[in-house]
Amino acid sequence: MRKISAALSLSIATLAAGFLLGACGDSSTPNGTATNGSTATPAASTTTSSAKGLKIGSLLPTTGDLASVGQQMLGSVPLLVDTVNACGGVNGEPVTLVQVDDQTDPKAGAAGMTKLATLDKVAGVVGSFASSVSSAAVSIATPNKVMLISPGSTSPVFTEKAQKGDYKGFWARTAPPDTYQALALAQLARKKGFKRVSTVVINNDYGVGFEKAFVQTFEKLGGTIVNKDKPVRYDPKAQTFDTEAAAAFAGKPDAVLAVLYAETGSLFLKAAYQQGVAKGVQILLTDGVKSPTFPEQVGKGDDGKYILTGAIGTVPGSDGKALEAFNKLWKDKKGSAPGEYAPQAWDAAALLTLAAQAAKENTGVGIASKIREVADGPGTEVSDVCEGLKLLKDGKKINYQGASGNVDVDANGDVVGVYDVWTVGDDGTIKVIDKVTPK
Repeated sequence: MRKISAALSLSIATLAAGFLLGACGDSSTPNGTATNGSTATPAASTTTSSAKGLKIGSLLPTTGDLASVGQQMLGSVPLLVDTVNACGGVNGEPVTLVQVDDQTDPKAGAAGMTKLATLDKVAGVVGSFASSVSSAAVSIATPNKVMLISPGSTSPVFTEKAQKGDYKGFWARTAPPDTYQALALAQLARKKGFKRVSTVVINNDYGVGFEKAFVQTFEKLGGTIVNKDKPVRYDPKAQTFDTEAAAAFAGKPDAVLAVLYAETGSLFLKAAYQQGVAKGVQILLTDGVKSPTFPEQVGKGDDGKYILTGAIGTVPGSDGKALEAFNKLWKDKKGSAPGEYAPQAWDAAALLTLAAQAAKENTGVGIASKIREVADGPGTEVSDVCEGLKLLKDGKKINYQGASGNVDVDANGDVVGVYDVWTVGDDGTIKVIDKVTPK
């Protein structure tokens, strides 16, 4: 009976989320969606359990268009929870974690957020990654008074809505908004001498928001957007891209800014190569496709070389005081180096636990009331989460210095970060070649 009851509750949550998403306008249905036309139930698991202590969730993509990036950060949250529980937990009790796969799908993400908020009754959630999924999730988190901290949703839309008070303090992120990344990439493009650039973006909050910010900045720097009057924006559900590829590379641009997700983006870049339109044109990429497997997804040309060889891009980097210790812990536990956005996910989970301890209560309201204080307050600077929790238990104030950066969360839930500049080598490996700070 217990399993039947839980399944029924989740079905109701999924149905309710479907109605909630009717106004969001994003009906993307990536791999993780059921084939009968209904949204598949998000996979969920509990890594630790506690009846009385702080309960948090994660809402990240292990399947779908962003799975290749999502899976790189997936281990951060349970690693943080295990670390916190090993040093006494929060408010005297172990922390419980419930993990949900959002499938890179706003409908599945909304269903997962509804489950976390109403069935699991979590106080805070690390998620999501895709901006479109976070848009859906925060509309559920806010009325349910659940603190949502994204490690990777970078759309400028969140800043605009936070300024209007839409989120009532229940939103923050540990990755900077694309207004900064677009600025950094536009500066990089001009530095490399590109005067005429075209754009192609995925048609959602992430892609369109990035496009808008890049166009404004690149033009201010004296550049020309070749297809400004006819922007190329592709459907997240698209499977063929011949028309979009021809349009994006028309007009002989020096470079093409491609704001993509990995699965659909690989198809677009293959189409551009097969048409021959990408020859001699610099490809500029962003964080949505930076994963070790992406060059292989795009594939090799007739000459045996990787199609993406020489492409350059940007991604939110990490330069926090806790980074060295985080990298060591990850390697000790997992035997490898952490992937993209893993430090941001660690910091998001860390802020949830630290804010709950500062509030001395395991609620979303308590976390929201203290999140900025522990992230950017006047207290003692700490980069070790356990040290921070101890100081807070002793009634002292802290200023958490994270692995991704100083995570100084402002009134809109935003942080400012640095960006890694990366390129694809002849062997298909991705290498970070520089850092850029938007000015």
